Amino acid sequence: MKYFALLTTYGEKVLAEATALGTKIELTHMSVGDGGGSLPAPDTKQTKLINERRKAAINTLFIDPVNPNQIIAEQVIPENEGGWWIREIGLFDKSGALVAIANCPETYKPLLVEGSGRTQTIRVVLIVSHTESVTLKIDPTVVLATRKYVDDAIEVLDKRISSLTASDVDAVPVTRKVNNKQLNVDITLNAGDVGAYTKAETDTKVADAKKAGTDAQVTANAANTAATNANNNANGRVPSTRKVNNKPLSADISLAAGDVGAYTKAETDTKVADAKKAGTDAQVTANAANTAATNANNNANGRVPSTRKVNNKPLSADISLAAG
Repeated sequence: MKYFALLTTYGEKVLAEATALGTKIELTHMSVGDGGGSLPAPDTKQTKLINERRKAAINTLFIDPVNPNQIIAEQVIPENEGGWWIREIGLFDKSGALVAIANCPETYKPLLVEGSGRTQTIRVVLIVSHTESVTLKIDPTVVLATRKYVDDAIEVLDKRISSLTASDVDAVPVTRKVNNKQLNVDITLNAGDVGAYTKAETDTKVADAKKAGTDAQVTANAANTAATNANNNANGRVPSTRKVNNKPLSADISLAAGDVGAYTKAETDTKVADAKKAGTDAQVTANAANTAATNANNNANGRVPSTRKVNNKPLSADISLAAG
């Protein structure tokens, strides 16, 4: 076979991984080249074209309706680009890696300034075993459809429109979604789909909330009891700022005799001893005075009063009597 397309080593690897893991590869770009001046034979080890002349986004990417294992990629080269031969074609994924490589019959893409110009469509047919592993998505901002693609699309639309019935007009399309679930099959919504909890989940949360409330009440009751006890305890106490004889009760205090305006025992004993001695001395003096008084009385008893007169002369002093 002279002209063919095949997967590169990288393309085989990513397609196998996508098939095994249920993921997809995304083809995004196609490039064309002149092969360096001669028709090249595609090689699975290639990572780029031999001599790339143009690279752009894929315009059309679809599965062949007749052969479901074939993916068809098309790129439209406008009239204002060209001036080179086309002998090789490459398909790239979104990471920029070469997925498939192909050659084609040599064709010259002229420029208008050369006296001839045309819009040219490059098509690559890629045969794979699992087309569902390839994402058929293209950038709508770069799409330039071929005439055949437009004609085919119009024909499909005509058939769909002509087959519509009155009931179809009011029908909901299968692409319509309810809570992100497509209506192409019967769907069942659960609590999670509508952002809610199941009854069991709700009951559990309510029970947890009730328990938390009960625990909080128990804690509050205990705190209230502790507060009451503290108040009762405080009511039977005096504040630490209270003073006894000008000494605050913020710490243990000791009062001395001087703090209460009293004498110590030693001071009192000394004063009592002094008082007793003074009393004894006074008693001695009193006894002496009493003895002296007794003696004076005894002495006075043997005397006449100084007011006594002799011949009208008082005895307050010595007297002399004369004959007259």
